[in-house]
Amino acid sequence: MKRIRETIDHRRRFLVGAAAITFAAAELGTSKPAKAAANSFGAIKQINAGVLNIGYAEEGPADGPPVILLHGWPYDIHTYVDVAPLLAAKGYRVIVPYLRGYGTTRFLSDATMRNGQQSAIAVDIVILMDALKIDRAIIGGCDWGARTANILAALWPERCKAMVSVSGYLIGNQQLGMKPLPPKAELQWWYQYYFATERGRAGYEQYTNDFARLIWQLASPKWTFDDATFAKSAAAFANPDHVAIVIHNYRWRLDLAEGEPQYDVLEKRLAEAPVIGVPTITLEGDANGAPHPEPSAYAGMFSGKYAHRLITGGIGHNLPQEAPQAFADAIVEVDGN
Repeated sequence: MKRIRETIDHRRRFLVGAAAITFAAAELGTSKPAKAAANSFGAIKQINAGVLNIGYAEEGPADGPPVILLHGWPYDIHTYVDVAPLLAAKGYRVIVPYLRGYGTTRFLSDATMRNGQQSAIAVDIVILMDALKIDRAIIGGCDWGARTANILAALWPERCKAMVSVSGYLIGNQQLGMKPLPPKAELQWWYQYYFATERGRAGYEQYTNDFARLIWQLASPKWTFDDATFAKSAAAFANPDHVAIVIHNYRWRLDLAEGEPQYDVLEKRLAEAPVIGVPTITLEGDANGAPHPEPSAYAGMFSGKYAHRLITGGIGHNLPQEAPQAFADAIVEVDGN
């Protein structure tokens, strides 16, 4: 644990550095409404945290038990647009941040590497918790957000009171990513190999919204979302770093792009597939069209109080937005209330 703390401290000292001094000292560690127009959550707040100025939605009482909800790709904070008010009504303080490369989250320095590797995203959330003065929270996640929640629970269990994870245990490593899968399974990862090429990067940059809409349709084949619902999330992909973060994330998984040395110690621990001991509920939709493991494959990765729930009714990959009540109920249940 000491080595992990030292890694975060190292990141703060050497990556924030000159970038942080471009902002007023009084602004660091404080929040303020963004100048951007309000979305369905109301005004988005901004806070400096590490190498980022993070945009986040907040609902519920300021002194309520904190819940941090993490979105994935190609989605955004609207994954939880209907979950947040349900939890706020129960008295929770709900924080829904834009991950790096999405929405109003911005890097503080042009010199910072646009790194999408899994441990970098997880460290962002730990530092966000520090900035918000949240010592411990319930963490919920879907897609990239579920992986990030898993990492937080595995490496910083003292910061994670409990966890709700869609599609279970998603911590990966580059060695595992290089292992061939049966052809049918490889087919589901077509976009990962597309992104490995320069043509794929250029294609995603040119057709970002068309690409995202296609993934939504394939991953949630029974979800009849309308144009307005998609447009709310698609606005987050206009972030100037979005393409770079997405492409790096998928290339890093295949060991086609390097990460940053300050995360090496964390990635080494993650490569050992650490067991998660915090209370956990995993969720899966009965119509998830995205690549995902079977529940039996990951049940043994949770050593604490654990339960799995299959959510029926044609629920796809973006489970919190498709079945918000089920996700909110899982948060309350895992909290023990």
